[in-house]
Amino acid sequence: MIQPSQQLSTRSGFTFQVRPARPADDGTVAEFFTHVTREDLRFRFLTALSDVGPAQITALTHVDHRWSENFLAFTSDGSTMIATAMLACDRNFDRGEVAIAIRKDFKANGIGWALLAHVARVADANGVKVLEAIESRANHAAIEVERDMGFTVEPYPGDSTLLCVSRALGRDGLPDSIGAVTK
Repeated sequence: MIQPSQQLSTRSGFTFQVRPARPADDGTVAEFFTHVTREDLRFRFLTALSDVGPAQITALTHVDHRWSENFLAFTSDGSTMIATAMLACDRNFDRGEVAIAIRKDFKANGIGWALLAHVARVADANGVKVLEAIESRANHAAIEVERDMGFTVEPYPGDSTLLCVSRALGRDGLPDSIGAVTK
């Protein structure tokens, strides 16, 4: 599932680089999470965290590329990591789960939309049938983006604080308003 580095553009024209994480990125990813709000850490990991520990960093940078990918987004000059988007698939590629976190000073630039569209295209290209995200009911911004992209929202079984947001892939097409150029 390893993907090449790509340049993505948001609808507002903000451009950034995205590439798969690799083990050498441990320090970069750890530093990135120091610039994510506590609320967004809670939304990303679905638990109260004050910081992201070494085990979580390793899980994001030492991925089994057969079943998952963690994409790292950087400013167009590559100097600053601005977001991360994880895609974790089951062994049959029936389902892929996505989770995104954005650096607080880069929010409201359309990065979440562009990353979700990118992950959806990668999942679709790899034969994933359903893309889903487990969201806190309080994560209104993410749920709105997902709804705008055709995801449906349902209660999460067994936990009234969560929602399952999902979209079938491979039949309706994917958002094409986001440009991607392969390098």
